[in-house]
Amino acid sequence: MKYNIQLPFTEAVLSQLRAGDIVTLSGTIYTARDAAHKRLCEQIQDGTELPFEIKDSVIYYVGPTPERNGRPIGSCGPTTSYRMDAYSPTLLDLGLKAMIGKGRRGEEVRQSIIRNKALYLGATGGAGAYLSRCVVKSELIAYEDLGSEAIRKLTIKDLPLVVLIDSLGNDYYREGRAAYLSSLDNTQGKEKRC
Repeated sequence: MKYNIQLPFTEAVLSQLRAGDIVTLSGTIYTARDAAHKRLCEQIQDGTELPFEIKDSVIYYVGPTPERNGRPIGSCGPTTSYRMDAYSPTLLDLGLKAMIGKGRRGEEVRQSIIRNKALYLGATGGAGAYLSRCVVKSELIAYEDLGSEAIRKLTIKDLPLVVLIDSLGNDYYREGRAAYLSSLDNTQGKEKRC
């Protein structure tokens, strides 16, 4: 299925999305990679105020390049998500609704997605220049000393993504691979019968 979604996510929309669905997102998201995640979790442990409201938000695992040619941001392709696995359950338990990245997630993250009725979305690796065209506005909001890994508030329009883990825990990496291998078995079986 294909969905055009205006953020924030509603429970109705979240509950109907399934692993493998194609979505385009529009609205507000935040950037954060591993160094920023570490700081967020330290602030949570210290009880200090976070730089943005985690509840119902979406975090994009990206360290964009500087803006140029009158654009609000440079290339902004996804980073490998497993580097955030140690921090993601904490943020999901605080109400984070979705994460955007690339690559597989650990079982603890998948279970946390199920428990919190959240999503893991995939952006296409290697397409950072193309994805930057979906960013309408970029504002640095925290941890400026981290450079490209600082937290930014992005306004996006029609960011193309794939649901990788849905709120029921269905994992497109597992299920997509199994379906592909099954199709190979079926194809090979037909060839043998000819």
